[in-house]
Amino acid sequence: MAGALVRKARLAQDLTQKELAARMNVRQATISKLESGEPATRMAVLFDALAALGLELAVTARDGKSGFQDMF
Repeated sequence: MAGALVRKARLAQDLTQKELAARMNVRQATISKLESGEPATRMAVLFDALAALGLELAVTARDGKSGFQDMF
């Protein structure tokens, strides 16, 4: 699911995998693996991709009633 989100955001910004990879200083193959949902993809790659696309990750409770700080 995260890979699909990255792909959608990349395409919305009219970027190729190679261009996104250059922004992140990784190989194009890394972007391909991330977008295809490769299970061995590191979380750091996802976070770097989100940052390169100007996105951020928000964590909320599934019920949507509480924020991250309220979960603990």
